[in-house]
Amino acid sequence: MAKIHKDDNVQVLVGKDRGKTGKVLRVFGKEDKVLVEGVNMFKRHIRKMGQTEGGIIDVSKPVNISNIGLVCPACKKVSRAGFKVENGKKSRICIKCKEVLNAKTKG
Repeated sequence: MAKIHKDDNVQVLVGKDRGKTGKVLRVFGKEDKVLVEGVNMFKRHIRKMGQTEGGIIDVSKPVNISNIGLVCPACKKVSRAGFKVENGKKSRICIKCKEVLNAKTKG
């Protein structure tokens, strides 16, 4: 079970987008990368093909998971996620405020 999940709010800790926050769109587990909306934007040149129009579009590229921090919805601070087991159910908690991060739990 990963510590960063889809739809989590995260903040960039290192790099050109330091301080920006966004929602996790996708987690690439094997590469240890996450795709965050509005972060790590690059220009991509697209060729005209058939009915689609060509031009320059903005593309968000994945960020290394070690360069982002989880934003706790309860205390609104950047912290790490920990785990707590109660009644055989494993849930993620905020390390700073000990609040359960979300209701998505896996047994």
